[in-house]
Amino acid sequence: MPTPKKPTSPRTKSSRKPLVYGAVTVVAAGLLGFASYRATAPDDTAPDTSSAPAAEVSADPNEGVYPELAKLARRDADDKLAVGRADAPVVLIEYADFKCGYCGKFARDTEPELIEQYVKDGTLRIEWRNFPIFGEESENAARGAWAAGQQNRFWEFHGAAYAEGAKEKGFGKDRVKALAEEAGVKDLDRFMKDLDGDAARASVKKDQEQAYGIGATSTPSFLINGRPIAGAQPDETFRQAIEAAAEQAKATGSAGDEAEDPAK
Repeated sequence: MPTPKKPTSPRTKSSRKPLVYGAVTVVAAGLLGFASYRATAPDDTAPDTSSAPAAEVSADPNEGVYPELAKLARRDADDKLAVGRADAPVVLIEYADFKCGYCGKFARDTEPELIEQYVKDGTLRIEWRNFPIFGEESENAARGAWAAGQQNRFWEFHGAAYAEGAKEKGFGKDRVKALAEEAGVKDLDRFMKDLDGDAARASVKKDQEQAYGIGATSTPSFLINGRPIAGAQPDETFRQAIEAAAEQAKATGSAGDEAEDPAK
């Protein structure tokens, strides 16, 4: 399995260290980093998850869950890069790169099933975090996704960018613009301005720093109510984690009680 390339975008020294949420969270960050470093397919070959680290979900809903990491869920009803009720009992945070083969596999094979089964019935909310780690084209695609979101077309852009064969065409700016058009972005002039704007860069940097801060070293990396999962794991891994988190939320009455109401 090839080792992921080092990010070429500048990072501050502090962004390379796990965020100090508490000793137990630093342990969680270390585990996620160890598990995730093999989880990305950085080349152009078809992703093969046979050698990806297997994530086991314990029957104990509290095992492997870090409450401080659960607090990273934004639950912002106006978040353009999220789907599902802001007050859903379970939040899946995904840290991903559009050039990542395993991210594409998750987007095509697993995520639609999770949306159909859990998002539509109000159990699950999915929050996207841009985590570009493969250089300039990754950054272009990340900012493009954010810019598409400003016109309420993030998930359409997400689908176009993760379609079979899309990453092989690259993510130069002309290509990113073409993806926006494919995604139904209406104002392409605004899109291109947003793509290169300070707000897009700041948003992507914020997501990147959060990912590095929890110890993620490759993509995709996930948090499900504070439970770290690395790589495009089998569907059952995600279902078990979501259902365990939903049961725990039901038992404790902590199902996003303080979140804003509207669902997307």
